[in-house]
Amino acid sequence: MGEDEALARAEEAELARRAAAGTGRSSPAHGPAGRDDPWGDSVVSPLADSDERFIEGALRPKRLDDFVGQARVREQLTLLLRSALRRGRPPDHVLLSGPPGLGKTTIAMIIAAELGSPLRLTSGPAIERSGDLAAVLSTLQEGEVVFIDEIHRLARPAEEMLYLAMEDFRVDIVVGKGPGATAIPLDIAPFTLVGATTRAGLLPAPLRDRFGFTAHLDFYQPEELGVIVRRSAGLLGMRIEDGGIEELALRSRGTPRIANRLLRRVRDYAEVRADGRVTRELTKTALELYEVDELGLDRLDRAVLDALIRRFGGGPVGLSTLAVAVAQEAETVEVVAEPFLVRHGLMARTPRGRVATRAGWEHLGLVPPPSADTPTLFD
Repeated sequence: MGEDEALARAEEAELARRAAAGTGRSSPAHGPAGRDDPWGDSVVSPLADSDERFIEGALRPKRLDDFVGQARVREQLTLLLRSALRRGRPPDHVLLSGPPGLGKTTIAMIIAAELGSPLRLTSGPAIERSGDLAAVLSTLQEGEVVFIDEIHRLARPAEEMLYLAMEDFRVDIVVGKGPGATAIPLDIAPFTLVGATTRAGLLPAPLRDRFGFTAHLDFYQPEELGVIVRRSAGLLGMRIEDGGIEELALRSRGTPRIANRLLRRVRDYAEVRADGRVTRELTKTALELYEVDELGLDRLDRAVLDALIRRFGGGPVGLSTLAVAVAQEAETVEVVAEPFLVRHGLMARTPRGRVATRAGWEHLGLVPPPSADTPTLFD
């Protein structure tokens, strides 16, 4: 099936599911902890629900040569995979870490494609017992690639079984209970495990040490996102000018998933309110409608920054107080808004509380006070 046909079918399936649900919108995604996604309906959420993943699958590159960004990781993976192919053996297990939306699942699919091997996909929360993992591993063919998303959320019994499987390609199946229980060793075919995690610090050391190759994915530069947007626009059959591409790349928070989502929203706007051609001005107008400003801040980000500066004079202010001021849960402010504001130097965390930086004042068009300089360790 060609890319154009796959994309068309994915979009048709998404629309059909939404119509069947009677909501006209995607179902809510779930956050890393399995709760409802604190991002809600934010257009700049790095998380994706099941409907959106359908579209993503058609836009994903299929080979390392087509993968944009992460140049060092791409070069290292190329050496790893080519060496394994020359030896005729499965490559070392691969651990991919980094924020959501940067391409960990895409890289896992590319690894399988480059090796010419089948890909088995699952996730940490889906493997609740060691028997669930044993059922997956015992049916593998030699050289098959197993992808476990959110691997840091594996149940402890399954995690301990995985140690032996990764190192010795063997699992012990326990039959019976109590003193009469018997462990039956079962050899499994050599395979390659690709684990993905957004919280590498939660991985136990014994599991982390069994990965032969570890890579951390960083946020993308605007130039790299521009290449991704141009490619996706071509697959979507869009007419987009360089100015529109640049504007989308600058507002995508360094995340390809957000870039592709904003591209589709701008396409909708261009088809309904204009002649379908995406220009810089049309992109700005469309993203203003979706409340995404020139830095990629959405409504919640600006509300937090505005409350911090206008209500509390730039801080310092505690997290719970700031959350009450914007009518949100403290976890939502801490998980959703703060990381991006801190990464862009608009806000800082100090031992005394959250404070706005000079850049934060200037982003709201306000004159910063002398105390708005970046705080030191002792502030």
